[in-house]
Amino acid sequence: MTRRGNFAQVSRKTNHFLLHCAKRKMEPETSHLRRFRIDLAYDGRLFAGWQSQACGNTIQDVLLAKMKLICPEIESVQGSGRTDAGVSAANQVAHFDVPTDWKMTARDWRNALNAHLPPSIRIFKSNEVASDFHSRFSAIGKTYRYQICCGEVLPPLEHGLTWLLRDFDEIEQLKKGAEAFIGTHDFRSFSANRNDGKDQTRDCVREILSATVEKGQQESIIMTFSGDGFLYKMVRFLVGSSVYFAQDKLSLPEIEHLLSGKFPLEKAPYCAPPDGLSLMEVRYPVEFAGK
Repeated sequence: MTRRGNFAQVSRKTNHFLLHCAKRKMEPETSHLRRFRIDLAYDGRLFAGWQSQACGNTIQDVLLAKMKLICPEIESVQGSGRTDAGVSAANQVAHFDVPTDWKMTARDWRNALNAHLPPSIRIFKSNEVASDFHSRFSAIGKTYRYQICCGEVLPPLEHGLTWLLRDFDEIEQLKKGAEAFIGTHDFRSFSANRNDGKDQTRDCVREILSATVEKGQQESIIMTFSGDGFLYKMVRFLVGSSVYFAQDKLSLPEIEHLLSGKFPLEKAPYCAPPDGLSLMEVRYPVEFAGK
């Protein structure tokens, strides 16, 4: 890694720590609260993403509504990050706080929530954690998987869970394209704007630790990206760009040009559909890993 890359990584971690501290100062006093971590999975095809919206049909909205049925004093549930509409999760992490006099155990919460939630959302683990654990700000990395079907016909049970890319067989070139993203880069050109007033100042430097491409079952290809964090629609841009590279629609010099961070107004040419994308893992420091 270059000196510039090292500096950017240290600066990013410092900013992450300061943001975490600021967040803790803004949160209500937790001495009279108990914090629980939940590990959950969901079928994203039925929902408008993770983040709460006016429509109410999001994972966060459904979770909070069911929690309030059990304990009306719960104010919020925080996830490790947002997943887009149509994106699923095999292992999302969230946390919530309850009053100390609410005597339900972690196991009680898992069972009670699963009894109220639709079958498309399941809580697999629940643990009581220290108040300094934060599902988003304590996270140090994530892994996403993307599935592509290369056959002529998409199996009906894969509808909404796999991107149909008929007769695509350039797997070696796909690997080469995906591996171009490994390392620390400015991924602004490989993300979508949120139009939240912060697009121009947002830190877009991220580190991709690994990018793999493997053959799956029934004419499928599995792409996996692991990194210290991901921007809005970033994984979908990485998949789309890798496919474009394999199809000779995007060259390696063009990818390097976009990764340089010198052309913030330029965007990668294609964002793959949400079909096929799943959050597979959220990683935490060792002090939180067993919680």
